[in-house]
Amino acid sequence: MIDKQLLLKGCEEFGINLPQAAPNKFDIYAQLLVEWNEKMNLTAITEPKEIVFKHFVDSLLLLKVVDIPQGATLIDVGTGAGFPSMPVKIAREDLRVTMLDSLQKRLTFLKEVNDSLELDCSFIHSRAEDGGKQKTLREKFDFATARAVANLRDLAEYCLPYVKVGGYFVSLKGPDVEEEIKESKNAIATMGGKLEKVEKFTLPDNSGRSIVLIKKISQTPPQFPRTAAKMAKKPII
Repeated sequence: MIDKQLLLKGCEEFGINLPQAAPNKFDIYAQLLVEWNEKMNLTAITEPKEIVFKHFVDSLLLLKVVDIPQGATLIDVGTGAGFPSMPVKIAREDLRVTMLDSLQKRLTFLKEVNDSLELDCSFIHSRAEDGGKQKTLREKFDFATARAVANLRDLAEYCLPYVKVGGYFVSLKGPDVEEEIKESKNAIATMGGKLEKVEKFTLPDNSGRSIVLIKKISQTPPQFPRTAAKMAKKPII
Protein backbone atom coordinates (compact mmCIF):
# COMPACT_ATOMS: atom_id res chain seq x y z
CA MET A 1 0.00 0.00 0.00
CA ILE A 2 2.47 2.68 1.13
CA ASP A 3 6.13 3.01 0.18
CA LYS A 4 7.80 2.16 3.49
CA GLN A 5 11.15 3.58 2.35
CA LEU A 6 9.42 6.89 1.61
CA LEU A 7 8.01 6.89 5.15
CA LEU A 8 11.42 6.15 6.67
CA LYS A 9 13.07 8.81 4.49
CA GLY A 10 10.37 11.37 5.43
CA CYS A 11 10.89 10.66 9.13
CA GLU A 12 14.66 10.70 8.74
CA GLU A 13 14.49 14.23 7.28
CA PHE A 14 13.11 15.42 10.63
CA GLY A 15 15.27 13.18 12.80
CA ILE A 16 12.33 10.98 13.83
CA ASN A 17 13.32 7.40 14.63
CA LEU A 18 10.76 4.65 14.20
CA PRO A 19 10.81 1.23 15.88
CA GLN A 20 11.56 -1.70 13.59
CA ALA A 21 7.95 -2.90 13.44
CA ALA A 22 6.50 0.58 12.74
CA PRO A 23 6.66 0.69 8.90
CA ASN A 24 4.57 -2.50 8.64
CA LYS A 25 2.09 -1.11 11.17
CA PHE A 26 1.77 2.14 9.23
CA ASP A 27 1.16 0.10 6.08
CA ILE A 28 -1.71 -1.81 7.73
CA TYR A 29 -3.12 1.47 9.10
CA ALA A 30 -3.09 3.00 5.60
CA GLN A 31 -4.82 -0.05 4.11
CA LEU A 32 -7.56 0.05 6.75
CA LEU A 33 -7.95 3.81 6.34
CA VAL A 34 -8.57 3.50 2.58
CA GLU A 35 -10.80 0.43 3.01
CA TRP A 36 -13.00 2.03 5.69
CA ASN A 37 -13.04 5.34 3.85
CA GLU A 38 -15.17 3.68 1.16
CA LYS A 39 -17.87 3.04 3.78
CA MET A 40 -17.62 6.30 5.72
CA ASN A 41 -16.00 9.70 5.36
CA LEU A 42 -12.69 9.50 7.24
CA THR A 43 -10.33 11.46 5.01
CA ALA A 44 -10.08 13.22 1.66
CA ILE A 45 -6.47 12.00 1.45
CA THR A 46 -6.30 8.46 0.04
CA GLU A 47 -3.31 8.49 -2.31
CA PRO A 48 -0.50 6.43 -0.66
CA LYS A 49 2.23 9.09 -0.96
CA GLU A 50 -0.09 11.77 0.47
CA ILE A 51 -1.07 9.48 3.36
CA VAL A 52 2.63 9.09 4.19
CA PHE A 53 3.37 12.83 4.23
CA LYS A 54 0.09 14.56 5.10
CA HIS A 55 -1.10 12.09 7.74
CA PHE A 56 1.80 10.04 9.06
CA VAL A 57 4.87 12.32 8.92
CA ASP A 58 2.65 15.32 9.74
CA SER A 59 1.40 13.63 12.92
CA LEU A 60 4.87 12.45 13.93
CA LEU A 61 6.24 16.01 13.85
CA LEU A 62 4.64 16.33 17.28
CA LEU A 63 7.50 14.19 18.60
CA LYS A 64 9.99 16.78 17.29
CA VAL A 65 8.38 19.63 19.22
CA VAL A 66 7.58 17.90 22.50
CA ASP A 67 9.81 15.74 24.62
CA ILE A 68 7.24 13.23 25.85
CA PRO A 69 8.40 11.20 28.87
CA GLN A 70 8.14 7.40 28.92
CA GLY A 71 4.65 6.16 29.83
CA ALA A 72 3.05 9.62 29.65
CA THR A 73 -0.72 9.94 29.21
CA LEU A 74 -2.06 11.62 26.07
CA ILE A 75 -5.62 12.38 24.97
CA ASP A 76 -6.43 13.22 21.34
CA VAL A 77 -9.51 15.45 21.33
CA GLY A 78 -11.70 15.09 18.24
CA THR A 79 -9.37 12.38 16.96
CA GLY A 80 -11.24 11.74 13.69
CA ALA A 81 -9.32 9.06 11.77
CA GLY A 82 -6.70 8.94 14.54
CA PHE A 83 -4.41 11.87 13.73
CA PRO A 84 -2.05 12.69 15.34
CA SER A 85 -2.45 10.12 18.15
CA MET A 86 -2.38 6.79 16.27
CA PRO A 87 0.89 7.53 14.42
CA VAL A 88 2.39 8.83 17.68
CA LYS A 89 1.32 5.62 19.45
CA ILE A 90 2.83 3.47 16.67
CA ALA A 91 6.12 5.34 17.09
CA ARG A 92 5.92 5.36 20.90
CA GLU A 93 4.07 2.29 22.16
CA ASP A 94 5.06 3.16 25.75
CA LEU A 95 2.58 6.08 25.75
CA ARG A 96 -0.88 5.66 27.25
CA VAL A 97 -3.08 7.06 24.52
CA THR A 98 -6.80 7.90 24.72
CA MET A 99 -8.76 8.87 21.62
CA LEU A 100 -11.91 10.91 22.07
CA ASP A 101 -14.48 11.56 19.34
CA SER A 102 -18.15 12.45 19.10
CA LEU A 103 -18.77 9.90 16.31
CA GLN A 104 -18.96 6.26 17.35
CA LYS A 105 -18.32 5.10 13.76
CA ARG A 106 -14.87 6.68 13.79
CA LEU A 107 -14.05 4.99 17.09
CA THR A 108 -15.17 1.64 15.67
CA PHE A 109 -12.67 2.13 12.85
CA LEU A 110 -9.92 3.12 15.29
CA LYS A 111 -10.61 0.08 17.49
CA GLU A 112 -10.09 -2.12 14.43
CA VAL A 113 -6.77 -0.38 13.72
CA ASN A 114 -5.79 -0.70 17.38
CA ASP A 115 -6.60 -4.43 17.45
CA SER A 116 -4.95 -5.13 14.07
CA LEU A 117 -1.74 -3.43 15.26
CA GLU A 118 -1.90 -5.02 18.73
CA LEU A 119 -1.85 -1.67 20.49
CA ASP A 120 -3.52 -0.75 23.79
CA CYS A 121 -5.24 2.58 23.10
CA SER A 122 -8.39 3.63 24.97
CA PHE A 123 -11.46 5.10 23.27
CA ILE A 124 -14.08 7.53 24.55
CA HIS A 125 -17.29 8.41 22.74
CA SER A 126 -18.04 11.97 23.82
CA ARG A 127 -18.20 15.56 22.70
CA ALA A 128 -15.07 17.46 23.69
CA GLU A 129 -16.95 19.88 25.96
CA ASP A 130 -18.73 17.02 27.79
CA GLY A 131 -15.59 14.97 28.35
CA GLY A 132 -13.77 18.00 29.75
CA LYS A 133 -16.33 18.20 32.56
CA GLN A 134 -16.04 14.54 33.60
CA LYS A 135 -14.14 13.94 36.83
CA THR A 136 -12.45 10.86 35.36
CA LEU A 137 -11.00 12.90 32.49
CA ARG A 138 -10.64 16.47 33.77
CA GLU A 139 -7.01 17.46 34.42
CA LYS A 140 -5.94 13.81 34.21
CA PHE A 141 -3.60 13.88 31.18
CA ASP A 142 0.03 14.90 30.70
CA PHE A 143 -0.73 15.93 27.11
CA ALA A 144 -3.78 16.80 25.02
CA THR A 145 -3.57 17.03 21.23
CA ALA A 146 -5.84 18.22 18.46
CA ARG A 147 -5.28 18.48 14.72
CA ALA A 148 -7.32 20.82 12.54
CA VAL A 149 -10.49 20.46 14.64
CA ALA A 150 -11.41 24.12 15.24
CA ASN A 151 -9.80 27.55 15.66
CA LEU A 152 -7.19 27.82 18.40
CA ARG A 153 -9.38 29.97 20.68
CA ASP A 154 -12.07 27.27 20.84
CA LEU A 155 -9.50 24.47 20.98
CA ALA A 156 -7.92 26.01 24.08
CA GLU A 157 -11.32 25.83 25.80
CA TYR A 158 -11.97 22.29 24.56
CA CYS A 159 -8.54 20.81 25.30
CA LEU A 160 -6.88 22.55 28.27
CA PRO A 161 -9.48 21.23 30.78
CA TYR A 162 -8.11 17.70 30.15
CA VAL A 163 -4.52 18.66 30.95
CA LYS A 164 -2.88 18.38 34.37
CA VAL A 165 -1.16 21.49 35.70
CA GLY A 166 2.39 21.22 34.38
CA GLY A 167 1.23 19.33 31.27
CA TYR A 168 0.82 20.54 27.70
CA PHE A 169 -1.77 21.10 25.00
CA VAL A 170 -0.27 20.55 21.54
CA SER A 171 -2.20 21.95 18.58
CA LEU A 172 -1.28 20.88 15.03
CA LYS A 173 -2.12 23.64 12.57
CA GLY A 174 -1.52 24.83 9.03
CA PRO A 175 1.19 27.31 8.03
CA ASP A 176 -0.57 30.59 8.88
CA VAL A 177 -1.32 30.52 12.57
CA GLU A 178 -0.28 33.99 13.78
CA GLU A 179 -3.75 35.53 13.63
CA GLU A 180 -5.29 32.56 15.46
CA ILE A 181 -2.67 32.82 18.19
CA LYS A 182 -3.39 36.53 18.63
CA GLU A 183 -7.15 35.88 18.85
CA SER A 184 -6.74 33.00 21.30
CA LYS A 185 -4.44 34.77 23.80
CA ASN A 186 -7.16 35.52 26.37
CA ALA A 187 -8.85 32.13 25.99
CA ILE A 188 -5.53 30.33 26.62
CA ALA A 189 -4.89 32.43 29.74
CA THR A 190 -8.48 31.97 31.01
CA MET A 191 -8.12 28.17 30.73
CA GLY A 192 -4.90 28.25 32.77
CA GLY A 193 -2.55 28.00 29.81
CA LYS A 194 0.52 29.86 28.59
CA LEU A 195 1.87 29.84 25.04
CA GLU A 196 5.32 28.27 25.20
CA LYS A 197 6.40 28.07 21.55
CA VAL A 198 5.34 27.71 17.93
CA GLU A 199 7.40 25.59 15.57
CA LYS A 200 7.02 25.62 11.78
CA PHE A 201 7.80 22.84 9.34
CA THR A 202 7.71 22.21 5.62
CA LEU A 203 6.67 18.66 4.77
CA PRO A 204 8.45 16.78 1.95
CA ASP A 205 5.54 17.68 -0.37
CA ASN A 206 6.21 21.40 0.38
CA SER A 207 3.06 21.96 2.46
CA GLY A 208 3.55 24.07 5.57
CA ARG A 209 2.70 23.10 9.15
CA SER A 210 2.74 24.85 12.53
CA ILE A 211 2.73 23.16 15.93
CA VAL A 212 1.59 25.30 18.85
CA LEU A 213 2.76 24.24 22.33
CA ILE A 214 0.76 25.54 25.30
CA LYS A 215 1.74 24.78 28.90
CA LYS A 216 -0.92 24.35 31.60
CA ILE A 217 0.22 26.60 34.44
CA SER A 218 -2.95 26.74 36.58
CA GLN A 219 -6.26 24.91 36.96
CA THR A 220 -9.07 25.58 34.51
CA PRO A 221 -12.00 27.39 36.20
CA PRO A 222 -14.93 24.97 36.82
CA GLN A 223 -17.36 26.73 34.43
CA PHE A 224 -15.22 25.72 31.44
CA PRO A 225 -15.47 24.22 28.88
CA ARG A 226 -18.80 25.69 27.78
CA THR A 227 -21.04 24.28 25.07
CA ALA A 228 -20.15 24.98 21.45
CA ALA A 229 -23.22 27.24 21.17
CA LYS A 230 -22.13 29.34 24.17
CA MET A 231 -18.59 29.53 22.82
CA ALA A 232 -19.91 30.80 19.48
CA LYS A 233 -22.27 33.27 21.13
CA LYS A 234 -19.76 34.65 23.63
CA PRO A 235 -16.18 33.96 22.51
CA ILE A 236 -13.37 34.79 24.92
CA ILE A 237 -11.72 37.80 23.26
